[in-house]
Amino acid sequence: MSAAGELSDLYQDLILDHTRKPRNFRELPAANRRAEGYNPLCGDRVSMMLDVAGDTVREVAFQGAGCAISTASASLLTEAVAGKSLEEVRRLVAAFVARVTGGEAPAGSEEVDLGKLEALAGVREYPMRVKCATLPWRALEAALADGEPVVRTE
Repeated sequence: MSAAGELSDLYQDLILDHTRKPRNFRELPAANRRAEGYNPLCGDRVSMMLDVAGDTVREVAFQGAGCAISTASASLLTEAVAGKSLEEVRRLVAAFVARVTGGEAPAGSEEVDLGKLEALAGVREYPMRVKCATLPWRALEAALADGEPVVRTE
């Protein structure tokens, strides 16, 4: 098997693991920022909850129901942003969304290391799945902005 094939298998295993055993899938009573995400085309729903103190995301959790990609993306998101500054999280969101959509990364986000999140980059080959992967991230953006409580992919 080629190195690319082995990497693809590792990424698939990572996505399946986060789908079967999502991390931080729970209510977060200490949350002081919340937002909902909804994809009316496929029915994915996600509720992102954050405990933000000063300039730091202390804790993040999610709940909802969705496809494997949406669930894995939300699970990986919670691991990636906990403990980071708001600016680091914003750069990570921008870099992730650019990578998954095939768009250009905004200035300041191109040097962000996506780490495990790179496993979701392949969804850009499937336009209908891109919305599944980005839904939790759009909800995270809304929660950080402490503005619109519900975001939709349409």
